[in-house]
Amino acid sequence: MLDPILLRQKLAETTETLAATRGFILDAPALEALEAKRKQVQVDTETLQKTRNELAKHIGAAKSKGESVTALMAQAALIPAQLKALEEALSAVQGQIATISLRIPNIPQADVPAGVDETGNVEVRRWGTPKAFDFAVKDHVDLGARDRMLDAEAGAKIAGARFTVLKGGLARLHRALAQFMLDLHTTQHGYLEINVPHLVLRSAMQGTGQLPKFEEDMFAVSPGRRDSNALKSDVENLSTERFLIPTSEVPLSNLVADEILDEASLPLLMTAHSLCFRAEAGSAGRDTRGMIRQHQFEKVELVHITKPEQSAAQLELMVSHAEKVLQLLELPYRVMALCAGDMGFSAAKTYDIEVWLPGQNCYREISSCSNCESFQARRMQARFRNSAGKPELVHTLNGSGLAVGRTMVALMENHQQSDGMIAIPAGLQPYLGGLTRL
Repeated sequence: MLDPILLRQKLAETTETLAATRGFILDAPALEALEAKRKQVQVDTETLQKTRNELAKHIGAAKSKGESVTALMAQAALIPAQLKALEEALSAVQGQIATISLRIPNIPQADVPAGVDETGNVEVRRWGTPKAFDFAVKDHVDLGARDRMLDAEAGAKIAGARFTVLKGGLARLHRALAQFMLDLHTTQHGYLEINVPHLVLRSAMQGTGQLPKFEEDMFAVSPGRRDSNALKSDVENLSTERFLIPTSEVPLSNLVADEILDEASLPLLMTAHSLCFRAEAGSAGRDTRGMIRQHQFEKVELVHITKPEQSAAQLELMVSHAEKVLQLLELPYRVMALCAGDMGFSAAKTYDIEVWLPGQNCYREISSCSNCESFQARRMQARFRNSAGKPELVHTLNGSGLAVGRTMVALMENHQQSDGMIAIPAGLQPYLGGLTRL
């Protein structure tokens, strides 16, 4: 959520900036009207409170003189109901302002490239050189067809389209990659590993910006009907709607919601391996073949909670941590600075890491690392006590370190051999019992 000051004191400038960078059209007249109404309700409330206080003084003075206070008491008796009505009016107008504010995206940092879509993204650097194969390259779907280790038909049979079953060697490889990433981030990069819930409340999704903007892309979960009241009593808040997490960014970031952290504890680096669920439609063709875009997938997520002056450097550090995974797995990649029009809703600056996929003969996103500045923290009321002893909003950052399924896809395609086997990079071999080929 943007700083309310931008919407109250710099509305015209903010509206222009959002239109120019994000292509977002802010309904400034509606906000102006609501803000005027809010101010008037507050003025009316303060006036009525002043009247109440003055009446109390007059009543006291009249009583001390033995004068009748009937008329004054009758006037004072009306004030509580009037104040309650004003309180309800203020709550209503604040709710309307919040409804608009929650749908306004973050403002890009000044150095974010201009552009409306991915064509405006700027390449920052590359690592590794795509391998020149001397045989016909297969994509991960064809490579996984051996022994039906990658079985989309089985996934569709039990769960529908865009679910995949992994068997045998690929199931083991997938598990090994997640463990490899976690060990790297915790032992070498200093992250605290956390095991998080896969179901979260609406408030948690709103806190990180998934709601209300992307509600149609999320899986909402409501408990089934129960015939037994006794069974219901065993589950706290059984009727509360929850959402399957689209990424563990949501529960990790919300761990600091409504908290005031010690300044000395920052930056706080957290990581989690979790299932992720997205109902996004996606596109036909290459995005829906195999494991590139699934409704259920796994990620190792990275979250940094920092002081404002730390966040720019922490973003660069996070990207380097994600890059290290690909380097150890010997996978060519490039880092892209996303343009304003291609960034996520909550981001002020984003780098995408794109890995080379020989089966598609192109680079594809495998990690997205974003600095959200105070945008999420304001929603979550996540703060720290600064050196002056005052609560101040933290900055939040998040990124994939990495998407496990896409990493496995990239490993299969880049390290495929002429006989259809997959060579295992040296850094990963200890996680597969020393196997050099799969």
